[in-house]
Amino acid sequence: MPELPEVEIVRQSLSKNIKAKKINKVLVRNRNLRFKLKPYFENKLKNQFISNIQRFSKYIILMFQNKSFCVIHLGMSGTIHIIKNKKKNLLTNTSFYHSPILPKKHNHIEFFFDDIKLIYNDPRRFGFFLFIKDKENLKNLFKNYGPEPFDKKFNLNYLTNFFKEKKKDIKGFLLDQKFVSGIGNIYACEILYSSKINPLTPAKDLHKSQLKKIIKNSKKILYRAIKEGGSTIRDFKNTTGDTGQFQKKFKVYGRDKKNCKRSNCLGTIDKIIQSNRSTFYCKICQK
Repeated sequence: MPELPEVEIVRQSLSKNIKAKKINKVLVRNRNLRFKLKPYFENKLKNQFISNIQRFSKYIILMFQNKSFCVIHLGMSGTIHIIKNKKKNLLTNTSFYHSPILPKKHNHIEFFFDDIKLIYNDPRRFGFFLFIKDKENLKNLFKNYGPEPFDKKFNLNYLTNFFKEKKKDIKGFLLDQKFVSGIGNIYACEILYSSKINPLTPAKDLHKSQLKKIIKNSKKILYRAIKEGGSTIRDFKNTTGDTGQFQKKFKVYGRDKKNCKRSNCLGTIDKIIQSNRSTFYCKICQK
């Protein structure tokens, strides 16, 4: 599943290609996504002028001139492809997941602009599109989500109060969108490794110095991943021909049974399963 950095890369790509453009037509080939598309979806988006494109957590938000919105979630396998009318471009994928070219199957939604076409592809159909009529409804959609790691609210006071008497392990909290928005499995592993924290540690047992490390490394690692273009688990390219480079800098994720990268540590990376997710960590330096 794309995590915050990968979704941010998609947002940036969309911003370059469709910001300040009008949607001339919407074609829905399959309404049966994670949430079935409403019958009015096409008409609500037709002739809408895109004033801006934002992101919250793992969601992309198309902002329209009339103050309504379209919220997009890519789910497990969703990708957005851009087809240019007057230019043959084999690399159509705005993200670094799955095929860099437009697949022949599972193209569920198409947005038509004057010079380009946007296509949503999703084999598993866990992604979704929602039309949101105003800012109040958009706010309600995200009311149960925690702050993003970049938010000023994600601070020591917030973590200290949130973790009081909480027995759940810290890895579980980093994946809990009610606690913090946007962190997924890859970056949770990397954050805890950089912070020298055992992923099995109950949140209530963490000291202030450890909480400070989590805050610092969450911001640092996600920012670096965005700068590096996200993580390409499979070696594919996006619409510009670039690949995500952050996977080359993984310190722990996917490194099962390999030596710990810390120069003063003789440990090896272990893989365990937490809440049906793979967790990678060093038993020696992650206390």
